[in-house]
Amino acid sequence: MDWRHVPSLAGLRAFEAAARHLSLQKAAEELHVTPAALSHQIKSLEEHLGQPLFRRLNRAVELTEAGHALSPGTTDAFSTLITAWRNAQRVTEDDVLNVTAGPAFTAKWLAPRLYEFATSHPHIELRFSASVKRLDFQRDNIDVAIRFGTGVNDDLYSLPLAEEWTTPVMLPEMAGRYPTAESLLDAPLIHDASIDFMNLPSSWPAWFGMLGINDVPSPHLTFNQAAHAVDAALAGGGVALGRRSLVVKDIAEGRLVAPFKTALATGAQFRFLCASGTESRPQIVTFRDWMLAEIAKNAHVTEAMTVVSLT
Repeated sequence: MDWRHVPSLAGLRAFEAAARHLSLQKAAEELHVTPAALSHQIKSLEEHLGQPLFRRLNRAVELTEAGHALSPGTTDAFSTLITAWRNAQRVTEDDVLNVTAGPAFTAKWLAPRLYEFATSHPHIELRFSASVKRLDFQRDNIDVAIRFGTGVNDDLYSLPLAEEWTTPVMLPEMAGRYPTAESLLDAPLIHDASIDFMNLPSSWPAWFGMLGINDVPSPHLTFNQAAHAVDAALAGGGVALGRRSLVVKDIAEGRLVAPFKTALATGAQFRFLCASGTESRPQIVTFRDWMLAEIAKNAHVTEAMTVVSLT
């Protein structure tokens, strides 16, 4: 690589920030230098090129034709450099793990179990981001993502976790009032609308229909967050159609009961995702194995169910 005709990185960095902000003042603040120092770096860059990169206005700057030609490449180059540096840091940080999962999974699966992980693995610092947005592991500085769906991720390391099913759940003291599936038609039903957009068999009509029961009443309560639907059931607000991952710990520990032992398979599952090639990093292996062990602890709840698939 011939560096003889490439100007200093300091000048290019000053130009990139000024071109992005179209302001020498804002660029200087970002780079923690004075506007005069930043202007000097850009001036040196322009002298090296032999033509101006900016037209100076009263309170701003605008790119010249040469500036427009240079700007996209410098932005991409510095973005690539920053990503490479972050990746190098993450390889050496064997005591930090950045994890993202949806808000409901974070609240109902991860959070109640994290004390056990912290106690067993005090050398690993977990950093969580509760989000369901599409992500880029490098750009977003993420090590592990837990995502729900029916698709596959061929470009990532993808480990399917337990299959998801749904079944009615309620407080133990409510179970005597609703001894049969038919009696649930008179119960205050709670609907979790968070995955309605996926068109999965996870609704009350689907569960009742599996048992040959039609004319299902509308839910008394509808939530667009799955965790809120579970919380409503825990508060005695009614009967929720609970998703396995979000209610299995409450069932196992007696806070909720699933009296009918008939569950409806959703056809979807949570997956453990990480960038290909990083799945053998020690902290990722540790976290993955811990999750699998935690899932196995409550396997008896699923074993007690008759899980029916409509497909």
